[in-house]
Amino acid sequence: MKIRCLLVDDEPPALAVLRSHIAAVPMLEVVAGCHNAIAAFEALQKYPVDLMFLDIKMPQLMGTDFLRSLRNPPKVILTTAYSEYAVDAFDLDVVDYLLKPISLDRFLRAIQKVYRLESTGTAALPAPRETPHTQTDRFLYFRADRKMVKVMAGDILYIESLKDYVRIVTPGKQIVAKQTITSLQEMLPEDGFLRIHRSFIVALNRIDSFSPNHVEVAGKELPIGRHYKHDLERELR
Repeated sequence: MKIRCLLVDDEPPALAVLRSHIAAVPMLEVVAGCHNAIAAFEALQKYPVDLMFLDIKMPQLMGTDFLRSLRNPPKVILTTAYSEYAVDAFDLDVVDYLLKPISLDRFLRAIQKVYRLESTGTAALPAPRETPHTQTDRFLYFRADRKMVKVMAGDILYIESLKDYVRIVTPGKQIVAKQTITSLQEMLPEDGFLRIHRSFIVALNRIDSFSPNHVEVAGKELPIGRHYKHDLERELR
């Protein structure tokens, strides 16, 4: 299934570059090209759009302001000639931020992020499933502190739910990212991690000891939920 793209840029040469790059990727198709945010809004009402390439500095309405006005925007890659808008890009939770002139190589790396988000439905970017890596070689990216932070799956000690956020704990650092523990659980290697409580996931090979009500990981006691005891006992037999 193709990813339907809307292009928004007030400069015709910039639109031409995007069309050329998109033509090199069979899974992408252009549904419309617009020169301003008003035309883009109309196109969003008219066409199904999966991905929008949105220029930031445009007449009438800035691309960032236009994006903030949308109730249910598609995935967005911001394009601009001005690097100072990078912070806005992270605040708006876009897929990527491309500086003009946009090379094909950099464009393809942005599209790879889109593919990964399509497969996971979350902001964290796992290594592609088809790569012949071991489970501990897999990595994930988490959006934290206005940047994407890489975490090797094999380094994770445990994960703690903080309502709409998660704390990922490794031997050297802790990362707090906006994501639910349930969505993160679906992205982890199935045979390496286990949910032991509604608020905790542990790396099985990091469990130092356990009792009927707790496991110990790196000196930290974590509770075992009543509904998770059976699965844990089965894994630790």
